[in-house]
Amino acid sequence: MRRRQHSPGTLPPAPAAPPPAPPPTAVRAEPPAAADPADREREAGVARLFEAHYSSMLRLAVLLGADDPENVVAEAYYQVYRRWRRLTDVGAAEAYLRSTVCNLTRMRIRHLQVVRRVVPQGAPEDTVASAENTALLRDDQRVLIDALRQLPTRQREALVLRHWLGLTEREIAAAMGITRGSVKTHTSRGIAALTQAMEARR
Repeated sequence: MRRRQHSPGTLPPAPAAPPPAPPPTAVRAEPPAAADPADREREAGVARLFEAHYSSMLRLAVLLGADDPENVVAEAYYQVYRRWRRLTDVGAAEAYLRSTVCNLTRMRIRHLQVVRRVVPQGAPEDTVASAENTALLRDDQRVLIDALRQLPTRQREALVLRHWLGLTEREIAAAMGITRGSVKTHTSRGIAALTQAMEARR
């Protein structure tokens, strides 16, 4: 079979161009996932708790003898934030916050007592109070506060919660993790010791 001859100067026909590819389908950006309503409620609840009780919790930590009350209260709020979904209501959150401040302050005091046992002789034992702590106690009688800080931890906690925060025996028992009978005992003994200390300073 004879091949078809092209005349000189004539090019063979170009192959047919492929059909144009369809335009790529536009990818729709997915909107960001909405925040968990429970998380939003937790953040709002802790914020309200902070606005309502931060000053009183800070004052509580100072009166209980914490050398770093700001850190104690900050840690207490963090613990509330972590356990928020387990708390039944705002009242439970406030009670848990108060109890946590007491527990953290107690732990801090115990830690300082251990540290002071190994502090070299001649090193200063007393922590210099911050300006904020001094301002918080400015309205209180210095002698009374000094005498209060000399009381045993449980007696000091009972007196502060009762006479500075005005809590009931039931609330104090919950904050300190003891029975109401123990609250009465620590309160009465604290009052007696505080009265004796105040009379000795006159």
